[in-house]
Amino acid sequence: MQKTDQTNNFSGPLADILNGFVAEKQATGYSYSKAVSTLKRFDLFCINTEHDNVDLTKELVLNWTRKQQHEKDTNQTTRVSLMRMLGSYMVRNGYNAYIYPSRVNIITDYQYVPHIFTNKELASLFQQADSCTSHNRSPNRHLMLPLIFRILYGCGLRISEVLKLRVKDVLLDDGTLQILNAKFNKDRLVPLCPSLSKRCRDYMQRVHFIPNPEEYFFPSPLGGKYKERTIYQYFRRFLWQAGISHGGRGYGPRLHDLRHTFAVHCLKRWVVDGVDLTVALPFLSTYLGHTGLKGTQRYLRLTAELYPGIVSAVETKFSEMIPEVNYEIN
Repeated sequence: MQKTDQTNNFSGPLADILNGFVAEKQATGYSYSKAVSTLKRFDLFCINTEHDNVDLTKELVLNWTRKQQHEKDTNQTTRVSLMRMLGSYMVRNGYNAYIYPSRVNIITDYQYVPHIFTNKELASLFQQADSCTSHNRSPNRHLMLPLIFRILYGCGLRISEVLKLRVKDVLLDDGTLQILNAKFNKDRLVPLCPSLSKRCRDYMQRVHFIPNPEEYFFPSPLGGKYKERTIYQYFRRFLWQAGISHGGRGYGPRLHDLRHTFAVHCLKRWVVDGVDLTVALPFLSTYLGHTGLKGTQRYLRLTAELYPGIVSAVETKFSEMIPEVNYEIN
């Protein structure tokens, strides 16, 4: 491995290795600023404990990751995960390194574990949306709701992004959706699959037969756009009609879980098809509108845990990419 410039001010025996590790992560799209701060403390720990060689020994790793008094579990888990990735990096580059065992010291007090819909559940949910009839106070809801729920899953959008779409944002000639001023003030183009593009075209002809570019694509019968809680209420109704259990507010399934399901199903297909996730993950991150890879990586943990048949494939090839953090994904 080539030596790297001392850009991160590491000065211990593992300085060149730490710089190379950080450079590799940054080259794949991570800012890694918080990790660098943690690695600097590890670098100082090496100096203070008089570690004098380039081996990442088991004793060194366990001492560094030992839980400190009054320390939060999240802080310890961050160090464990970082040491596991560093160990894997060093072994790949020919160094002697202890790799922290996987699935050790994983945080279990998740704020919310997303509900990942099965294909059968999705089919039942869409069937109920399709069965929704028009109403004199909402004459187009039988056209809107089936399409809204299919876009939520088929494009992995946030509900706020779907409801903010205007006619000019649905680019039917290109088969894309233009997402403007989304979370983190990010803009992006989201391609539609052919079947969803056709549904959008049919919907446009029936609802916006005289198109106004500034009008909301899913206009509320009261004017403006639908409120998120209105769509959530329909979602609850469709879940009940489809026989999908709902644990109540705060327990899910949530509308946002359709976005989670899109990402997990996408990753599952990629793993089964043998796609190189180190190349593909940045594309999914951009598609979802994440600010970096960290949010997208959490879906790898969900994918591995929900589909045991591909756990070995994920962990063997991409274990260093699977974070051990909570499941709150944007």
